[in-house]
Amino acid sequence: MSAELLSILALIVMFVVATLFPVNLGALALVGAFLVGTLAAGMETDQILDAFPGSLFVILVGVTLLFAIATNNGTVDWLVRAAVHLVRGRLAAIPPVVFVISALLTAVGAPAPAVAAILAPIAFGFAAEYRIHAMLIGLMVAHGTQAGAFSPISVLGGIVNGVTADANLPGNNLVLFLASFAFNAAAAVVVFFVFGGRELLRRGTLESLPGAPAPSGAISSGAVSSGAASSVAGPDGDETSGASGGGGVTTATTRDTTTGGGLRLTPHQALTLTGIVALCVAVLVFKLDVGLTAVTVAVVLSLTSPKTNKGAVERVAWPTVLLICGVVTYVGVLQEIGTVDYVGSAVAAIGIPLLVALLICYVGGVVSAFASTVGILGALVPLAVPLLSQGSLGPIAMIAALSVSSAIVDVSPFSTTGALLVANVRGMARDDFYRKLLAYGAVIVLVGPLAAWAVLVAPGWLG
Repeated sequence: MSAELLSILALIVMFVVATLFPVNLGALALVGAFLVGTLAAGMETDQILDAFPGSLFVILVGVTLLFAIATNNGTVDWLVRAAVHLVRGRLAAIPPVVFVISALLTAVGAPAPAVAAILAPIAFGFAAEYRIHAMLIGLMVAHGTQAGAFSPISVLGGIVNGVTADANLPGNNLVLFLASFAFNAAAAVVVFFVFGGRELLRRGTLESLPGAPAPSGAISSGAVSSGAASSVAGPDGDETSGASGGGGVTTATTRDTTTGGGLRLTPHQALTLTGIVALCVAVLVFKLDVGLTAVTVAVVLSLTSPKTNKGAVERVAWPTVLLICGVVTYVGVLQEIGTVDYVGSAVAAIGIPLLVALLICYVGGVVSAFASTVGILGALVPLAVPLLSQGSLGPIAMIAALSVSSAIVDVSPFSTTGALLVANVRGMARDDFYRKLLAYGAVIVLVGPLAAWAVLVAPGWLG
């Protein structure tokens, strides 16, 4: 067997093993890079280590460290309470607020599983208290995390943009971000009306509910502490610790979401929000490095309040860092061996680029529903490069479609985000919620890649 075929077979085996066993895919990928590179391709160890993505490592550590600090000092909790205050307790506005907050947190660099770990118990607690459908609130969290997942300073956005730049393909940060946001927002609108949105519109505000408790208890620390403190390992091997453990969320007992009395920022929370805004400006306006800027902001925040931010480094998403860096290292070995060119020749032999593009989108969607989104994107985008190099498909559109196809299916209960929803559900029997989420995930797997291909790739309007 040739080294090219062996490397592809090893990649498939790694995804299967990571799906069936609680083993981090990144660790498997590093082992695969070592074995395939040395035994099948005769590479030196230094060549294999050169494929390790040092700059991406800094990005992952920087943004997740900053997010851990924002969770530690209660900034994330403050954002949730402020959002509820802005809608003045309108029940129908709560699901969209959850969607927007989820999208905002992932857009500024927080990993989607970490956002789900924090917001899911808060959102489910609120939904159970005010009789909002558990599927509605849970899917708002899931689709929200994916809506913001491809911003230029996010984890997934950084991966896709980095791989695109390395392949010397044209990229467009805005198109990638807006495509993901638009598809997930459209799904959220459908979810809203399918799972009880009309009833919420009729019911009015929190105060109008007969016998409803004061809104101050709607988003309290008690709603967070029950489920978010545990670690949940998704089938892809990513272990996501609930970010509220260890003092991650402030523990104020009463928060008035209607009068605004509980919305006063502490000095350190205000500084944290300023730091996040500064990160966005530095990256988007001044084109500074995402990772180094995020680490700088995180260090400044740590120095200004060492006691508050104690333990933030331990809460960096190290399993995600290992996953992404391991997979990218293996892809670098694939490129060195010549596997990418080999796949490109095979794709060219099919002769129907649009059909191949659709198949690649479905591969991304199906695999990501059971395994890691970051892993499949790190592997599939480079493998799609030969197809895009032919010039018959627009690279910007194809990469956006592949990204949407691979991320929107994270509502599956087999993904890390979906598993977090099942683990934290309230207001519905867990088995019932699991079956409904499984059915919804199956629909998304069937419809999502096809819709992304039909809207972004088939018209041929993005070069």
